[in-house]
Formats: sequence, structure tokens, C-alpha cells
Amino acid sequence: MFKVRSLKDVLIHLAIMAVIVAVMVVGFFYWYLPATTNHGESISVPKIVGMQLPEAEGYLEEQNLRYFVNDSSYQTDKKPFEILTQDPAPGAKVKENRKIYVSINMKNPPMIKMPKLIDGSVMNAELILKSYSLRKGQITYVPDLQQNAVLKQFVGGKEVKPGDLVQKGAVVDLHVGNGLGNTEFEIPDVIGMPVDEASVLLVGQGLQIGNIIYVQGSGEPDGTVIRQRPIAQVGAKIRVGELVDLWVAGEEGSTPLFE
Repeated sequence: MFKVRSLKDVLIHLAIMAVIVAVMVVGFFYWYLPATTNHGESISVPKIVGMQLPEAEGYLEEQNLRYFVNDSSYQTDKKPFEILTQDPAPGAKVKENRKIYVSINMKNPPMIKMPKLIDGSVMNAELILKSYSLRKGQITYVPDLQQNAVLKQFVGGKEVKPGDLVQKGAVVDLHVGNGLGNTEFEIPDVIGMPVDEASVLLVGQGLQIGNIIYVQGSGEPDGTVIRQRPIAQVGAKIRVGELVDLWVAGEEGSTPLFE
């Protein structure tokens, strides 16, 4: 045991203790701690987005990393259990055994309520379907006076009503009105009538005026309808909204069409 005989001995003892403490501190922080915690060593996070979860698990184990699924969603263009996002991002520096947080694509799509497309236009239906993560399928035009209006909506061949549950990403087929309707009646005979009166008659019965073709030298007064298509013959039928072409005596512009 050291004996303290003077102030000098005290100072020597304090100096020795200070050296011992300093060696212990330096050894702990610069040798022991780095050796036990891999201090200063880091791993570059690999890119696992786009990989299947089982594949990514094995790959991360090889890199001395782990994963944790903290979110999931559904995207129609991705495979089930495909990794959509990761945190930290690829290239980030982390220590061994660090957890990589990932979100994956669900195996089964969630169910959502079918939106209302009926009575709207096809263009409007496309926008609504996109906002609901649904896809537009086949468009079938059917006789109806509502031109380009959605009349019915189908999923998997079955008609669905607004509010019915369908799978997210489902294909929706549409029945759309062709603007012609389904009512048939006898073709009006307008031959021999002035073109303006013939136009009034045809439009009044729900038909449309098609081409107006002027013919000179027919012998009929200018502005007289001398021919029509389709022809008004016995038993011939026409539907609302269809076109009727007219041949008119005279020069174009001599007898303006009724507006």
C-alpha cells in the first residue's frame, strides 16, 4: 500500500488514478463498445420493391436484415404479395439486423360499393370508374332514345345496381342507348311535298333529315321532294331517330330547308 508522506506523493497518486480512469474510458468507448455493437459498420439497404415477399425475406436474411409488413393495399397490375414500398429506401445505410418496413399487394381485392353510372354519359362513367379503381369493359349499344346514356351496368355478366358490393378492380360492362329508340312505325310518304313541309313532318315524327340532294330537270316545281330513302312502301317500318334522305327538284339554295 502506498504511503502518503508529502504533497508530492498525493499528486503522484492522483495522477496514477487519472491515468487508470482514462485508460478505462478509452478502452470502453474505442475498443469494447465497437467490438460488441459493430460501431462504424453499416449495410446498404437493397431494393426489394417489386419482389415477392418470400423471395425478399430470404434475400434480406443474406444481408443480415429483417422485414416487417406495416401496410397493405390492392393494385390490379401487381401480383399478390408483391412489395409495393419499403422504408428505409434503397441505398440507405443501416446497421445489421435492422427492420425494413414494407407494404405489400393484397392477395384478394377488397369489396367496394358500385357507383351510380346509370343516366350519365359514357365519358362520365369512365371518369367515375377510374376514381373507384374499377375498369371499363364492353360497351353494348341498345335501342333507346337516350343517345350515349348508360342504361345498365354489369359485372361478370350480372347486372349490378348502385350500392351493390363488387371487387375493387372489377371490369364493368355497360349498356348504352343508341339514340334511336325501339318504337317502329310506317315510313311517312313525303314525295310530292315541298321540302320545308316534308322536313316538318319527318322531324315531328321523331326522325332526322339526312342528305338533301338537289336534282335539275325533273319537271317538278323547285323545292318539291321527288324521291326519298327509305321508300314509303306497304309494310315498311322505321324507328324513331333514324335518318331520311331526300331528293329535291331545283338548284341547291333556291328553296332553303325548313329550320
